[in-house]
Amino acid sequence: MNQNKMGTMPINKLVLNMSIPIMISMLIQALYNIVDSMYVAQINEDALTALSLVFPIQNLMIAVAAGTAVGMNALLSRSLGERNYTKANSIAMHGIVLAIGSSLLFVVFALFFSSFYFEVQGIEGRVYEYGMDYVGVCCIFSMGIFIQITFERLLQATGRSMISMVTQATGAIINIVLDPILIFGLFGMPMMGVKGAAIATVIGQLCACLCAYYFNTKYNKEIILSLKQFKINTTYIKEIYIIGVPSIIMGSISSVMTFGMNQILLGFSHTATAFFGIYIKLQSFAYMPVFGLNNAIVPIIAFNYGAKQKQRIFAAIKVGIFYACCILVFSFGLFQLFPQFALEIFNASDEMMVIGIPALRIISFHFLFAGVSMILGSAFQALGHSFSAMVISLLRQLVVLLPVAYCFSLMGDINLVWYSYLIAEVVCLVLTIICMEYFVKKQFNSIEA
Repeated sequence: MNQNKMGTMPINKLVLNMSIPIMISMLIQALYNIVDSMYVAQINEDALTALSLVFPIQNLMIAVAAGTAVGMNALLSRSLGERNYTKANSIAMHGIVLAIGSSLLFVVFALFFSSFYFEVQGIEGRVYEYGMDYVGVCCIFSMGIFIQITFERLLQATGRSMISMVTQATGAIINIVLDPILIFGLFGMPMMGVKGAAIATVIGQLCACLCAYYFNTKYNKEIILSLKQFKINTTYIKEIYIIGVPSIIMGSISSVMTFGMNQILLGFSHTATAFFGIYIKLQSFAYMPVFGLNNAIVPIIAFNYGAKQKQRIFAAIKVGIFYACCILVFSFGLFQLFPQFALEIFNASDEMMVIGIPALRIISFHFLFAGVSMILGSAFQALGHSFSAMVISLLRQLVVLLPVAYCFSLMGDINLVWYSYLIAEVVCLVLTIICMEYFVKKQFNSIEA
């Protein structure tokens, strides 16, 4: 059975076996985000700026969906490690119900608060119209991304990362194919511009959702999904959110940070804000493989913690750190060597080139420190210390990064703003290592090797 693989397969092989399919699917996800921006950039720079301003909302949706799924996944994997299959099935059903409920919150936002979101930033004209079109479609039809992420985590929790990759790839490929058709009106379709990009995105998400549901019901035999005997258990909801809420807050903090950076950069120009949106998409190519490692390592650590396999937990953390650092050092090299090529993909203007080339080189220095922090953060979540991971993320992005970026912006040189990333990452790394040493001494001495 797959839970035996989680507890017996050599750690290096297990991490690669589970993470590579997730990495591939996440890289495809990053690709379709970039394709969205590539095509939208062909409309005009205002459209690209609108996507940059909408990104915090999209990121918040993913944070809520993924955070809830992290809580579900950690508890489910721990229950499987303890061979408590009844609890595992119930936790899976609770995760699905919570995902549906969460998506409805974003429907409410789209209907009643999206206009305020842009007005409070002083956005008007074409940027406002483009932003309203995009955020309206993505939020009203957000149930696709919520259910997709939940079902994918169920597959990953039982070691079926390859099938999870297929579902994500299916949605991403559909999005990539539909983007030019709906944006530019190819093959007899009406030209819908930015709204077409949003429609392509939600269609891809809904298709991936249907695939993930099918694969769970057909292949995921360790988990039985049924409403017949399902009853809401507030204890399970509490347990899911004890782990998941810190993860949600961490993702939300990222949205707040992006929102804040957009406001700082609007003080320089709309072009600077449009570039920052491009950077976020390019950064995803560096981070998505590491997120794939995180998604694989969380259930591995949670399972072996439930099975009291101390050495396997430490081995998984060490292997994860090694691969994360390799990925991010490679990404650092690409950002240093090919910044102009990266910007040309998005039809960058001369003004954006002047801003973007030095910015990509400066920002990418923080990649050299991020790998250790990211893997240890996922270990915190798997071991029930999500609150610590949340606090460190809050300190990094809101207490250090944003204030430092704002102070540097007052000097009038936009290049100084980008150094805030490096400063924040170094602070985060130091705090993460200190916390991990404390947890090892406190939590693992009672577990036999």
